[in-house]
Order: sequence, then C-alpha cells, then structure tokens
Amino acid sequence: MKKHILIVPGDGIGQEVTAVGKKVVEKIAAKFGHEFTYDEALIGHAAIEATGDPLPEETLVKMKASDAVLFGAVGHPKYDNDPSAKVRPEQGLLKMRKELGLYANLRPIKLFDELLEASSIKPELLRGADILFFRELTGDVYFGKRERIDGGNTAYDTMIYSKYEVERIARKAFDAAMTRGKKLMSVDKANVLESSRLWREVVLEVAKDYPEVELSHQFVDAAAMLLIKDPRKFDVVVTGNLFGDILTDEASQIAGSMGMLASASIGDSTGVYEPIHGSAHDITGKGVANPLASILSAALMLDISFGLKAESEAIIAAVDATLKAGFRTGDIADASTPKDMILGTDAMGEQILSRI
Repeated sequence: MKKHILIVPGDGIGQEVTAVGKKVVEKIAAKFGHEFTYDEALIGHAAIEATGDPLPEETLVKMKASDAVLFGAVGHPKYDNDPSAKVRPEQGLLKMRKELGLYANLRPIKLFDELLEASSIKPELLRGADILFFRELTGDVYFGKRERIDGGNTAYDTMIYSKYEVERIARKAFDAAMTRGKKLMSVDKANVLESSRLWREVVLEVAKDYPEVELSHQFVDAAAMLLIKDPRKFDVVVTGNLFGDILTDEASQIAGSMGMLASASIGDSTGVYEPIHGSAHDITGKGVANPLASILSAALMLDISFGLKAESEAIIAAVDATLKAGFRTGDIADASTPKDMILGTDAMGEQILSRI
C-alpha cells in the first residue's frame, strides 16, 4: 500500500511524541511491506511564531492533499492569561476541524490491565472497562456566535446545533455500536437546553434505523457521575462538542493517564489522529512525556484511514507487551515500579519498536 502521511507536531510535547509515533509507523511499513511517504507542517503557537497565522494556508493545502494527518498538540501558556490576544494557537485547531470537515471525534477509552493501579479509581470498578466516545467536533459553543457587550463587562457564547449535524454524528455512533455490544448512550442536557432537546429528538429519529441497538439517554451531569461510579456500564457514547470535551478528559482517569489516550478526528475526507493530552509545557523538553497516546493514535490511523487492521493490532500488541514487561513512563508508574523501569519518551518508544 502507498500512502502519504502529514506529520503536524504542533506545540510543546507534541514535537516529542509525534517523532516517536512516526518511527512506529515507519517500522510497521517496513515489516508489512508498505510504502509511506511523509511531509511536515506547522500549526498553533509554532505557526504563529513563524508566520503570524495559527493555521497557515500552506499547512491546510498539505493536509487536504495527504491521506492522513498524525498530529501532536496545540497550545502555549503565554496565551492562558491574556484574554485580549486576537491570535491564539487554538484558532488553528478549530479552523482545521472546520476546513477538513472533521465532525466526528473518536476517543477509545480502553484499559490495559497492567495499568489498573495507575488509575485513581478502584481496580475492581475498572477491570473490563472499554468505552468508545463519539464527540461532535464542528458545532456547539466552540463554533457558535460569541461576543463581549456592555462595554466588555458581559460576554456570551452560543450553543447551537442543526439537525444534520446531530444526525451525521449519531449515525457514525450507531454504526460503531452495531460492531460492538449494540449499546449506545446519548448524553445531553435536554432538561434545560433547547439545543439538547433537538439533539435528543434527532438521536431518537435515527434510532429507528437501528432497531438492534439498545439506546439510552443521560444528562451530562449524571453521565459524569456514572463514569466514575461504574465505567463498565458504558459501551458507545455519543455527545456534543462541549460535553464530549469534558467527559473524555474525565474518562482519561479510567485509563490511568491522559498520556494513554488516542483519538481520531474524521469526516468525509482526510482524518487527523492525535493524543488528547495537549501540549503540556510544564514537561516540554524534559524527555519524559508519555508517547503511548501518539503511538496508539498511529494505530487508529492505520485502522480507520488505511483499513490496515493487522498492522494496527500489531502496534497495540506491542504496547501491551511493553506494559506487561513492566516498563512505564512517569505518569503511569506507581510506588511499586522499579526506578530502572521508568523510562523517558524515546526509551519507551524503543521498547515498543523492539516488540513490533
């Protein structure tokens, strides 16, 4: 198979973890006889520093011309406490999602048994948890009208959804449920929000085409509580942009660390594959970032965009074998982990490569 992959490291530890993710993809290509070509592009703070634009046109052109994008992270602390900044790294991320039509964000929350003790949740509540989130990615308050009024003393953001936006993400979630446990939970806030009432109406309508799927509904606050109380009750979850952002970060505690969670942002063309952990500037340049989420994102890319199931499973098996051997990065180590088994970014990558 011949494919062209765009590497977009972005900011912070994105630079470090995508370098490891790329090495894993190269190893897979060599082992399975594929021909992958690569290019790189800028986004976020790195792009602002180089061009003044968080998503340069050159990057967007390269994205649209690639078969898939292996993405790092976007963000920089210099913007965190500067609400007046007109140009921000996250603008590049949102524009990328809109321009590429990336309306579906898939976040698998799959627990490796070896990391049961790394989570802040009791192991007996976790064992067997396996959740697939579908987060709508191009609507909601992140894309609705926003404004400062009353001389800057009042601000508003508009939570807005159209029927077609809900329907297309719902269908992807129902399709996934058909391949798993045939259970789908839709999360909204229909007791308060009109946009959520539309969301629920559309999901119920789509459900008529999937009579084999057991559909349930939860308000977002109840879903947040249940995720911690009994994560094994969840299978496939579909929700809006804002709720999905919060719930999937909460669910990272099921896996033990954000450094373990991969994601896929897909639509009808080029898919983008990225870890959910963000740019983490507090550890940038220290060589301690966990590369496993980037590696698992590469596995998602091979599976979803290229249809290479065996190759994807080879990566997951290598991660599992490395964890079974006792190797950890700092974020997933516990008090019983021997010091010499706690590895940095590149060393953990080498362990994965040796097991592919």
